[in-house]
Amino acid sequence: MYAVIMAGGKGTRFWPRSREKMPKHLLDIVCEKTIIQETIDRIAPLIPAENILIVTGISHAKELMKQVPQIPEGNIIIEPVGRNTAPCIGLAALHIARKSSDEIMVALPADHLIKDAKRFRHILSAAAVMARRGDYLITIGITPICPETGYGYLEKGTRKTTVKGEDIFEVKSIREKPALSQAKAFLKKGGFYWNSGMFVWRVDRILGALKKWLPDLYEGLLEIEPALGSHQEKSVVDRVYEKIQSISIDYGVMEKAENVLLVRGDFGWSDMGCWDALWEVSEKDEHGNATHVSGNFVGIDTRNSLIHSQRKLVALVGVEDLIVVETDDSLLVCKRGCSQNVKKVVEALDAKKMRDYL
Repeated sequence: MYAVIMAGGKGTRFWPRSREKMPKHLLDIVCEKTIIQETIDRIAPLIPAENILIVTGISHAKELMKQVPQIPEGNIIIEPVGRNTAPCIGLAALHIARKSSDEIMVALPADHLIKDAKRFRHILSAAAVMARRGDYLITIGITPICPETGYGYLEKGTRKTTVKGEDIFEVKSIREKPALSQAKAFLKKGGFYWNSGMFVWRVDRILGALKKWLPDLYEGLLEIEPALGSHQEKSVVDRVYEKIQSISIDYGVMEKAENVLLVRGDFGWSDMGCWDALWEVSEKDEHGNATHVSGNFVGIDTRNSLIHSQRKLVALVGVEDLIVVETDDSLLVCKRGCSQNVKKVVEALDAKKMRDYL
């Protein structure tokens, strides 16, 4: 079994901690280790380091290698430019297929938080057993706890079988990120799960799906394949990436395929997409405040807030439902529930050419 960790993106919703050269997955936002170090530690008992591949951007590769020395340098796949998850997964599948085309491939984002690692590995193992049985594209669905509009949704179909005690279901439909009214309707109807963005399949099956549903991308992969491991690899990858479409695996393949299966992921999951998500998963004091501080925090009549400070003392008086994030050069104060819009701050800084803060 191989794991492919997708470590692209900028994590703009975690500004001011997350920056262009130090995106979210390379930060120690949750605990002493960085998020990607936690991701690797989580799967290490199931998948050895030599079978873990990481796909990342050129601007992050050096720091990433420094953080994960146990991963062979040849397993760090560098994309010249981000083209979303379908090209990322396709390129990684090529590397695995050089060793064996019928290997199981687990595709995981680099920046998720999972509380029950043992349960997580059991779910992956069950999905891998199912993937070996046939032409299946298996996704992990998360039971929704609220009408979230930031995730896609998976509609559960009939139960296909049970593997290692886990029910495996057919997927009736995959829905784009919905409007709030539609998300509420999904929860009321039942049978809908959040799309976690985690997948399990055989390498030859996902390459076959790319050939069928994204033929232009597949043609590009065929150009890259003979150059892998040669001195021409970088130039060929650069050339192909200039012309291929940026598209997600969900939109490009999963929404169209008829062989998609679902296993439920009840292992304490958060995609850590924004500061609000950190507040949700953090331990809180008797006033509902979650503190992640290297300095100190004093709260007077302060409730239900997130405080993230690297050095300075933070004092809050008579406030509630705030997110306060302090760094050496920036201070973010945001109403809790609005941190998805922190990316607009990054967009504004870029528009004003204030690149020292990006």
